[in-house]
Amino acid sequence: MESYPLLGNPVAMAGVLDYKGRPITKTSSGRWVAASFILAIEMAERVAYNGIVFNLISYMTGPLGESTVAAASAVSVWSGVTLLLPILGALVADSFLSRYRTIVISSFLYVLGLGLLSLSAVLPNLTTFKSVLFYFSFYIVAIAEGGHRPCVQAFGADQFDETDESECKWRSSFFNWWIFGLAVALTASPIVLSYIQDNVNWALGFGIPCILLGSALIVFLMGSRFYRCYTFKETSPYGQVSRAFVNLVKRKLFSDAKSEAEALVKNYPVSPTQPKLQRGGEDLMTEQMELETKSLLHLFPIWATCLFYSIINCQWETFFTKQGATLDRNIISNFHIPAAGLQSLSNLSVTILIVFYDRLAVPLTRNITGIPSGITMLQRIGIGLLLSVFVMVISALVEMKRLETAIEFDLVDKPNSVLPMSILWLFPQYILMGLSSVFATVGLQEFFYDQVPDSLRSFGIAICLSIFGIGSLINSFLIYVTDKVTTRIGGESWFSNNLNRAHLDYFYWLIACMEFCSFVAFVHYGRCYVYKTRREIGV
Repeated sequence: MESYPLLGNPVAMAGVLDYKGRPITKTSSGRWVAASFILAIEMAERVAYNGIVFNLISYMTGPLGESTVAAASAVSVWSGVTLLLPILGALVADSFLSRYRTIVISSFLYVLGLGLLSLSAVLPNLTTFKSVLFYFSFYIVAIAEGGHRPCVQAFGADQFDETDESECKWRSSFFNWWIFGLAVALTASPIVLSYIQDNVNWALGFGIPCILLGSALIVFLMGSRFYRCYTFKETSPYGQVSRAFVNLVKRKLFSDAKSEAEALVKNYPVSPTQPKLQRGGEDLMTEQMELETKSLLHLFPIWATCLFYSIINCQWETFFTKQGATLDRNIISNFHIPAAGLQSLSNLSVTILIVFYDRLAVPLTRNITGIPSGITMLQRIGIGLLLSVFVMVISALVEMKRLETAIEFDLVDKPNSVLPMSILWLFPQYILMGLSSVFATVGLQEFFYDQVPDSLRSFGIAICLSIFGIGSLINSFLIYVTDKVTTRIGGESWFSNNLNRAHLDYFYWLIACMEFCSFVAFVHYGRCYVYKTRREIGV
């Protein structure tokens, strides 16, 4: 009930305050108005982040003078660290600062990192100080990401009250339109920014995202009065979960003793006249926290079986770009599409397919299945994982064609020559990657936000991001091991600086096989998973 019928005075929402800690009403806060301000800063942040990542391997193998394998490993390590730090950022946000304050602080830090990164690009190439300043600013951005990423999407979803029927439906669509907005922002930016970086200068290419994010931060602050900020619990939810986990372990260890005690009670029942012990509030709270902890543990098999999907995501930031750089990129008259700009194809496909999925596919499947979202979250993720296997199969086949072209035209030992093969050959793998993201990436975000306890929503987003963080680190390790083993056995690495003598196709087949095995495991654990219900978490 949001107002008194006779007096017409709005009632403050329980457990929700504004950004200054004052009571706030439902009619004056939240919903799509608040979410639009939050989406604005996230769109700018995604452009800034991907403005760095999309073409990073070209910068590192160019002005910084690093080898292909070293650059690819460095990018994967940085991506891994960047996507693992959100776990710490979520802890800080949920227990100390709040999501709103964490977003503001991390955004200021983000702008600082981008500014220093632009400064490093001005310095002379192949100098030690340039490299030091680059990596220093590089990891400032990573720290800022750690606070920004887990909070923004969770904060946006917080603007919809799940106890309100209408707002609950809006929140379900929020995740689709969130990805739609990001895809729109990322459709043109890879082409524009990578073109500037390749043909104008790197300082401007890094500086534009800095200015854009600074402007978006101002817009975000302008919307502060509309935001719904959920209050903290008296005790940290992370501490409660930790204690509940310890209790579960103890209970497991002493389960045999407990079974014997229950057998004794059964054999020697308590007298009917003996008063029964009543459970206190503290016992009920402990039981609820143990249920919430169990729900977190049940997420682990889903988390683990999605790691190889994140490895596939690493390829379009590194090796796909290097492949594109060797092909004929002349599309229209004298315009040569930047190799990194191909990633716009994935974002464009996401933009189109999200609208189709939300407006056509969901209503159609909803009528068949009776599920409000059309299909379950795990079914959506599973479709995306299967599509990602086909991404790597197509990538391997195209790479085989590229190597055959290099042999046919006697260009194997001319790595700087452009092969007479159109970059259009790479389009299918990028488009299919976008389709996979519509299912897997969006599904993962909604799943881990929805299936964690309400007090750990930022942590849920952080868990989702950690899939891609751990996957990036695994990818870096996989590249390192593959490089060493193939060099020792064959004398030429699969990741040779001369891509015409490399064998990225073998690497893609390897990843495809691993992802298929992972998909089979996901299906097994997904069929056993029991979704969280409100009663189970005490809501």
